[in-house]
Amino acid sequence: MSKHLHFIGICGVAMSALAIAFKKVHPDQNGGAGYKITGSDVGFYPPVSTHLKDAGVDFYPGWHPDKMMASGAPNLVVVGNVASSHNPEWLYVQEHKLNYKSYPEVIRDFFIKTNSIVCAGTFGKSTSTALLTWIFKYAKINPSYMFGGISLNEMPAADLGQTNVGARHAVPLLDGQWSIVEGDEYKTARWDNSPKFDYYKPTHLLLTSVVWDHADVYPTEKSYFEVFQKLYNSVPKTGLRIISEKALPLIKHNGETIISYGKTAGCDYVYANVVETVSGVSFNILYKNQSYPVATTCLGEYMADNATGCFAMALECGLEPNKIIAAIKSFKGVKRRLEKRLDGKITVFDTIAHSPTKAQADLASLRQVYKNKIIAVFEPNSGNREPAALPGYAHAFSAASEVIVPKLTKIKTSPTKALPIEGDELATVIAATHTNVKYIDDDQKLITYIKNQVNSGDVVVFLGSHGFRGMIEELITSLRPQSRR
Repeated sequence: MSKHLHFIGICGVAMSALAIAFKKVHPDQNGGAGYKITGSDVGFYPPVSTHLKDAGVDFYPGWHPDKMMASGAPNLVVVGNVASSHNPEWLYVQEHKLNYKSYPEVIRDFFIKTNSIVCAGTFGKSTSTALLTWIFKYAKINPSYMFGGISLNEMPAADLGQTNVGARHAVPLLDGQWSIVEGDEYKTARWDNSPKFDYYKPTHLLLTSVVWDHADVYPTEKSYFEVFQKLYNSVPKTGLRIISEKALPLIKHNGETIISYGKTAGCDYVYANVVETVSGVSFNILYKNQSYPVATTCLGEYMADNATGCFAMALECGLEPNKIIAAIKSFKGVKRRLEKRLDGKITVFDTIAHSPTKAQADLASLRQVYKNKIIAVFEPNSGNREPAALPGYAHAFSAASEVIVPKLTKIKTSPTKALPIEGDELATVIAATHTNVKYIDDDQKLITYIKNQVNSGDVVVFLGSHGFRGMIEELITSLRPQSRR
């Protein structure tokens, strides 16, 4: 008989990917039985709803304990952060003592293998995890894996993996089971404030960056840095630590071997001769007196940094350099990571850059290759609406010609904490170090304003973790007659 897993909050990118990964498990991989997967959420929209339907997952809108229990009590309920303390299904689970786990606990119990590669960092972790997974798969090694995004290659965001005997014979250093997962520092669950990566037991750590973020969970830089130090300390003495030069000064070590990467000559792996164009980035990776030419269609100098970290990890794990380079070249990126949504007379980008640090990096990359007007529409996540985060906005938007703050998404407030800043206040903060900032709280007026401002060669970039309430799609539709498409 198949095991029944129910997902509360299944329409999130990561939760839906996890549900689909279980649904795809063949019966013989699960002791003779497959998985029955059901899920609930407030609503369902493409592409997530399409992916769930195509995979044969049963889901329904709203929170209905009777539907959750329609075929008997689930063997396991996976509870997402969307489940508030008043969620009827979550209340039912607790009242009836059903077996439940958080998302990271499921990753720990089902995905993490003997060789656990964890890609962590304030930024670059989703792309690095996806790229490293693509490299391993390109080399005919099939790890279990998970990353928090939608790959632009035909690769789901999570998979339980399988043993590839041929690959193990071809690459002796890779003997054993492998997992590659994104190590998110955000809290595990509503009942557990520890970072998700606390559960992933890394034997191999790729640390891309450490810059204070999520002030709603980590009120001070010290508290934020401490969780990354704990992650670093959790790697066994015999484990592999590959650390970006940007994170290295913040990590205290005690004689462990560290492999560093970056653009400084003192690093073990150095990227140099970076050339950025509207079609991608090319560069050389220098390692042990050898130079490896690398190219990617993904935009931004930081892709050279991400790719170098992944190259280092894959090479240290025993993959052949020519296969790594070919995999990087064929990697298309992750949706909403400087994703080019419209390419014509006007170019429109969509990118998850919900902090001033991430926005600054994306805008700098765009300015490197686009010389005309860049209009940035920016919405921060909840942590970067905390008063403590405001100093980080100074000069963050200097590469933009104009910054527009839209109506901000409503977030839950706590009586014990300061109120989050609103859109007009955020515009004022940004305007302290930028001369052209507007707050437009009406979506239709915002779209009309942008349409009237742009000319041939200009760029519009939407920076933030929310979906901008369909504004991107509406703007693209209105601009499309002006484009080559």
